[in-house]
Amino acid sequence: MRSIGEMARDSGLGVSALRFYDRGGVLVPAWVDPVSGYRWYGPEQLEEARLLARLRRAAMPLADIRMVLAGWAGADTDLVRKLLQAHVRRLEVGLSDARNEFSTLRALLERREKPMTLPRTGAVRLSVSAPELAGALDAVRFAAGTDPELPMLGGVLFDIEGETLNVVATDRYRMAVAQADTDGHADPRVQIIVPSPLADAMRALLSEDESVQLAVDGDRVTLEAGDRQTAGQCLDHDFPDYRRLVRLPAGRRALVDVATFQEAVETGPVRPGEVRGSDETAADLSLLKVTSDGTVTIGVDGDDDQSLVAVNREFLLNALAAGARDRLVLEIGAPTAPIAIRRPDDEDTFSLLMPVRLEN
Repeated sequence: MRSIGEMARDSGLGVSALRFYDRGGVLVPAWVDPVSGYRWYGPEQLEEARLLARLRRAAMPLADIRMVLAGWAGADTDLVRKLLQAHVRRLEVGLSDARNEFSTLRALLERREKPMTLPRTGAVRLSVSAPELAGALDAVRFAAGTDPELPMLGGVLFDIEGETLNVVATDRYRMAVAQADTDGHADPRVQIIVPSPLADAMRALLSEDESVQLAVDGDRVTLEAGDRQTAGQCLDHDFPDYRRLVRLPAGRRALVDVATFQEAVETGPVRPGEVRGSDETAADLSLLKVTSDGTVTIGVDGDDDQSLVAVNREFLLNALAAGARDRLVLEIGAPTAPIAIRRPDDEDTFSLLMPVRLEN
């Protein structure tokens, strides 16, 4: 007999998934302890559980999964084969429909103007405080993308508007935004994407409590700090409209002591995330919940509480470190809404982390 934990480990189904399929009558344990309620599975059920895990990864509907398992147990290979073939046909039709829709969307994108790319017809030169720019880069650099398929995210956006420099980075799963005050620019809005290596070189120059000069000339950007400078080409891509992405519905806010919360996240329970990529690695997830008294707790894997929000633990720790404060505000909304990490004294500098969907 296998315990539910052993069954989860050997089958590839999570503990919560096994509980869900038990309640649904899909994979019922061979025996349940009448006192503790603990579930035990027979040796023959491991094969069924592994089959169930494969069918779930193939996005087969639950009703069909139930029929496949019944046919499998009854050695009705014709029924199993027909159900699998029918599901493959549905997937092929769905893929064809999706391709048609995306083809239409690509055509619309080609005709659509690119409002986030503003012309840089003349040279722009402005002053910015070295500590402010350093703090802004430190606050966002961790969120810059590295996916070669999305080169527009492989740098840091400098969005210059009036006397404000907005610094933004995102890799789709997280976003960070910060601001620095500038002097000497009164022209229309200018946006450039500074490649990550160049952004790192700029940060290395920002060691003195002084003003530095930022210059943009066409597709070239230069940062001068006294008699030192670094320069390079901007990325020739369009950056997403981050201002739309940061409009979040209000969530539950909690003020956390960063050191204490970091320790709780580092040592607390985690849940393995979905396996992704060719290296078949899965990120550890922390399950967050804001209690009624306004504190944030770390949930336990297997907890069926629907208010738990799952987040990549590494990303969460990076965002807490980038917050650069002893205390930060965590704003947690619905399980599908981004988690905001804000500075109590600076609402213009914050990070957003996309939640991870929990499988039942």
